[in-house]
Amino acid sequence: MSSSPANSPKPPRGRSPSNRSLERGVEVLRAFRPGSELLGNGDLAERTGVPKSTVSRLTQTLVTMGLLQLDSAQRAYRLAPAVLSVAHAMRSGSTVLSVAAPLMRALAERERINVGLAAPDRDEMVYLESIRYNRRVALRNVVSGQRVPMELTSLGRAYLATVSDDERKVLYAHFKERRGKHWPAIRAEIETCRAQVRNEGHCSTSWQPEVVAVSTPLQLRDATYVLNLSLSTTDAVDAVVSRLAPKLLVLLQQIQTKLESEHPRAWSREMPHGVASPAPGGKRGA
Repeated sequence: MSSSPANSPKPPRGRSPSNRSLERGVEVLRAFRPGSELLGNGDLAERTGVPKSTVSRLTQTLVTMGLLQLDSAQRAYRLAPAVLSVAHAMRSGSTVLSVAAPLMRALAERERINVGLAAPDRDEMVYLESIRYNRRVALRNVVSGQRVPMELTSLGRAYLATVSDDERKVLYAHFKERRGKHWPAIRAEIETCRAQVRNEGHCSTSWQPEVVAVSTPLQLRDATYVLNLSLSTTDAVDAVVSRLAPKLLVLLQQIQTKLESEHPRAWSREMPHGVASPAPGGKRGA
């Protein structure tokens, strides 16, 4: 289940009217998700929590700016091609992607496994790169830009091992509201994963049927990313994790080494909140 922008944790609002208008305009764009090709002003108001009269002014401005297109027959809006060009600029300009993607692809091709790189966005994780080389026909086809729940996935749980207590408290409150009676069990699983990241450098989940995923955080100076390996299999979870985890930590070490060598300004040796940096060979330091 994916939360709407109106219900997701948000950064603090700016104090000036111009900042408030910008925030609301961005919320309108964020309201578009897979399966939401066309949205009217009423839909956008409901998803963003912004008054419909304000949404109407914002959509007109976004059409003028080339970020939305009006479907006059449906009296609704769709994202314009310019949005895709912004996303392409982000991917092509990403230092971590330029370093990580070739190493990820080489591992995926060599081992015939799925390799992904994701980043946090509010209460979800967003894939920046997803290389699918599974042995079996999978029910899911994960692509760049796809979102997955932070609280249910190894990607999200590895990320939660890196955040401050205050950040985690805000996210936990949101997860509790969203998951209801299931939250205590999910929270216990998250805490287990956080401990695994601290002690072993990685965590694992199998939240989709017959799919096992192992993830580890990649900490840069100004951002945290998460790497994962996954496999669609009927094998026992522990056996799959034992095979995948060493490969994942070696990949992490390769990316870190290349970042430190080629982009020292982006790289930070400081790992957050007790997450130990991996030593050569894939073992975590004390």
